[in-house]
Amino acid sequence: MLSRLHLPPRAVLAIDGHGASGKTTLARRLAAEHGAACVVGTDDLAWHHSFFDWADLLIDAVLLPYRAGWPVSSRPPGWVRMGREGSIEVPAETELLIVEGTGAGRLEAAPYVDALIWVDVDLDVARERGLARDVASGVNGTRAEAEKFWDEWMAEEIPFLNRHRPWERADLIVG
Repeated sequence: MLSRLHLPPRAVLAIDGHGASGKTTLARRLAAEHGAACVVGTDDLAWHHSFFDWADLLIDAVLLPYRAGWPVSSRPPGWVRMGREGSIEVPAETELLIVEGTGAGRLEAAPYVDALIWVDVDLDVARERGLARDVASGVNGTRAEAEKFWDEWMAEEIPFLNRHRPWERADLIVG
């Protein structure tokens, strides 16, 4: 799949789509296929921060240093505030930086992205996948709590994606 994108030797690939569309799975598969890739998830940038108000964190803390050839080591504000250990790391020798997550193809990041993949999914299918994932992992508690979170997420996700319309700029659409 990567060969269809015509990426430069040191590239940024954004993988965007609705929640539970399969972005993370695709990113991991492409990173393994490439061999010198690193995956940064927008969920990590946004952790205990904001669903979608994290463009500055992506650009300033990840994309600009990577584009300059520097290693990335970033502790997003939510990590610091909540005492989360570790940091987002991208070694300087990384040849392909894959940014995956809803909003990875946002307009503000477009100048720093070499290719964009949109992962298309039926919203009802995504909802059931997301709820099953979240309940199984315990990330959002009970089914009722997961449904409440999902509804809050979608109330922000749909208008956000409709403003940014990443599928219209996608180099590749998969589903």
